[in-house]
Amino acid sequence: MTLTEDLFADLPDHPETVAFEPTRQAGLARLESFASRTGTHYASQRNFDLGPAQRSTVSALSPWIRHRLIAEEEVLRQTLARHSPSAAMKFIQEVFWRGYFKGWMQQHPSVWVSYQRGLQSAQNELARSVHRNVDYQSAIEGRTGIACFDHWCLELKTTGYLHNHARMWFASIWIFTLRLPWELGADFFLTHLIDGDPASNTLSWRWVGGLHTKGKTYLARPSNIARYTQGAFDPMGQLAQSAPPLIDDQEHPFVPLNIVQPSVQGDALLLVTEEDCQPSFVCETPNDVLGLVLPREPDIAEKTHAFKQGAVTDAVTRLSAQGSVVTTYDWTSAMIAAAEQAATTQILTAFAPVGPITTKLESLQRELAMAGMTLHQQLRPYDALIWPHATKGFFKLKKMIPTLLTDLGVTDAKTL
Repeated sequence: MTLTEDLFADLPDHPETVAFEPTRQAGLARLESFASRTGTHYASQRNFDLGPAQRSTVSALSPWIRHRLIAEEEVLRQTLARHSPSAAMKFIQEVFWRGYFKGWMQQHPSVWVSYQRGLQSAQNELARSVHRNVDYQSAIEGRTGIACFDHWCLELKTTGYLHNHARMWFASIWIFTLRLPWELGADFFLTHLIDGDPASNTLSWRWVGGLHTKGKTYLARPSNIARYTQGAFDPMGQLAQSAPPLIDDQEHPFVPLNIVQPSVQGDALLLVTEEDCQPSFVCETPNDVLGLVLPREPDIAEKTHAFKQGAVTDAVTRLSAQGSVVTTYDWTSAMIAAAEQAATTQILTAFAPVGPITTKLESLQRELAMAGMTLHQQLRPYDALIWPHATKGFFKLKKMIPTLLTDLGVTDAKTL
């Protein structure tokens, strides 16, 4: 049986696939087609994973939002143009979950460092243990014998996307049934997900394992999988029946946000990275625009890299007819050459949250300073508004949603 062949043949709904084209136009088109369903339809159907040929139950907007080809405010505005806040609250909350994860990680950056260390340790263990490596290879190649897990593994590698419910099931089976290190699973997702986000991905895996909300785990249950796949899968007797929480001995101190925005006078060059492909809020009339993309690492899926490359290219094309995109490890040389061409020593870019691009920009900033150039990062106003509320659990931010919607200007206080 192929990935979609007859798997959900009995469903009454019409097939609906989503083509993940890395352009703003494609993202807006998907938003337009799904916005009318962000009310009761989404609230009642969102947990159903009906496979890649039937994406009518979820928006599948995450790849475009992840790279900000479309912005959260646009999604909220389109939603509230069609539904009342109460009718669409379940969908609205999901939009805010993304901001919560990014804001929480930004204020607990040691979590990312700890994850990377844990990943390195787990990879070292694979090199030492033949049995552990065999188990790992069986998992990432979809050869575990657990039909649903193996199917999701194939679907992820084929499409670059998984339904959110399937991601939770997958992570739970990985941790509690297969007993593999969660860091390896999180890395597998980041390798293949075209919407892979350091904060959302890392914290979601930690949440499943009982590390984010300490002691609270997520256990994948056969009855739940059977119900929400409409009987396509029923792994009765194959899954772990308990989910003892993982332990993290490291403390992750709170680091206050610094949201002071730089004041830049005169000409500037605009830098576009995969973190924000709609950065006109940073500078409306730059001297020039440069997109920088890291080359594809051997272990990164082609679909994942192609979406990032395409998103940055789309952004640069929209922003400047003369702009260019450079794929290189040597960002400093490319940046200096572009700045000299643009006759400026000021470079502006959208703020990059905790993750690989942040690390790259920190190095770039130091090297540019030695060349007499200054790199300024500008925090998106949406993030400056949302992130300060992401200090504890999601409930704290959730209570603020009505006020935040008004502050964002996407709804009127009288409608709440």
